This record gives sequence, C-alpha cells and structure tokens, in this order.
Amino acid sequence: MIRSMTGFGRGSAQGDGKEILVEIKTVNHRYSDIYIKMPRQISFLEEKVRYLVNKSLSRGKIDVYINYEDTGEDSKYVVFDESLARAYINAVQTLKAKFGLIDDISVSLISKLPDVLRVEKAEEDEEKIWDLLKTALEEALRNLIAMRESEGEGLKNSLLEKTFYIEKIVEEIALRSPDVVREYKQKLENRIKELTEQQTIDEGRLAMEVAIFADRCSIDEEIVRLKSHINQFREALNMQQPVGRKLDFLMQEMNREINTIGSKANDLAISRSVVEVKSELEKMREQVQNIE
Repeated sequence: MIRSMTGFGRGSAQGDGKEILVEIKTVNHRYSDIYIKMPRQISFLEEKVRYLVNKSLSRGKIDVYINYEDTGEDSKYVVFDESLARAYINAVQTLKAKFGLIDDISVSLISKLPDVLRVEKAEEDEEKIWDLLKTALEEALRNLIAMRESEGEGLKNSLLEKTFYIEKIVEEIALRSPDVVREYKQKLENRIKELTEQQTIDEGRLAMEVAIFADRCSIDEEIVRLKSHINQFREALNMQQPVGRKLDFLMQEMNREINTIGSKANDLAISRSVVEVKSELEKMREQVQNIE
C-alpha cells in the first residue's frame, strides 16, 4: 500500500478523571524525524511513545502533540509539615513569654503560616496513564495512516498514468531510431555527390562511415534499460512495504537513461521526445518525494 508522507491524525482517551488528547502531523522528510511535545508530568512515557510511532511510520517529519488533564478527586492531596508547624508554635510561644503577649495560638493561625500546609499532585500511576496514552496514540496513528494511504492511492494512480505515457513516448523513440541511421546514410551520399560531382561512390567507405555513426548514436541499450526501470517502478507501486526510497532510486536511473538517449540520438524528433519525457519525470520526482 502506497502511503503519502503528508497527513494528520487525532485520538483521545478518558478514564478515572484523566483525559489524554494526541495529535500527529506529518510532512515529507528523507528520513524519520520525530518531535514529541508532552506535559512534563508524564514525560517518563516519551520513549514508549517514540517506539510506537517508529513502529508505525517509517519516514517523514513527524510532530506528536500530547495534552494531559487530570481532574480526578485523588489527583491532589494536602501535605502537613509537622516539624515546621512545631517550629512555628515554639517561636510563637517564645514571643509570648518574652513580651507578655496574649496566647491566641490556634489551628487557623498555624495553618496560614507559609508551607505548613501545601498542595501536592498525587504520584502518577505509570501503567494506568500509559494504557490511556497508548489508546489515544493508536487512534491518532490509525487516523493518520488512513489519510496517508488515501493520499498515497491518489499518488499511485497519477504515477501509473505517467509511466504509461512515458512508455508510449519511449516506443516512439525506439521506432524512430533506425530511421536516423538511414537518413544519415542518404544525407552522406548526397553530400559526397555534391562535393565530388561523381555519380559513383565508394560503397565500402560509405558503409564504414555509416557504421561508425550508427554505433555512436545507438540508443538500443538505453531504451531496453529505461523500459526495464519503468516496469520495476510499476511493480514497486504495488508492493505492501514502504517503497519511497526505491522509487526515488528508480527515478534517478530513468533520468540517467533518458539523458543519455538525448545526448546520443542526434535527431530533432527524438530530442523533442526526450524533452517531453524529462518533463514528465520531473513531475513524477516531485510526487515520489512525498511517498513513504
């Protein structure tokens, strides 16, 4: 299944007063580049998140955003600092004795003193949080992959259409190629007659010149290889595993062959066809850059 590297997915999970929202955005990238933004209180789960994302996505610039809220009754608790409270009471009693103050020490007074009572967040249950996070993350990945596959199907159809069009042009080049040698032979004969004003030509010498020209401008091997690359490209589009790098390599090979054909052909009609093929290959290259 061909996948685009562009996509977006969202997933969420709730339980025990806790809620997690995961959003994943991806764009094309030569390798796998994962950026994770998550609350510090659950950052201990970052490696698990990274592993799951890596397992599901092989390439792309991947941004993962995680939001976590805990509104449960047991999410916070009050801590009483007994030693600090005792120190405050001792200090107040000393003030009372030293300056003859009225004794008005009360719970209300002591509880309002700094740090005697403080609110702390309950320690997170790693396993429960991971269960919620994993559920949300897997949902986000499913939605992301569905979008990437949908876009990938469109890319596949477009690329297949272009390969058949290129193949048609390459067939025209192959049919035109033998005519180039015949036309060169005829032009050479006419030119020799014009220069020598003779009706008889050294056929042996002419055949040798034509053979040299034919060898120099022969594009048979390049056409065979180009057709082979096109077939391999189409086969790769039907593979189930990520094939972006393979398609990119085949694009380079096809470009190499068509450039060689253009430099060797020595014919205006073939040169025009080469320009058309190169134009289509450039369009394909841009699309392949976005395939996982």
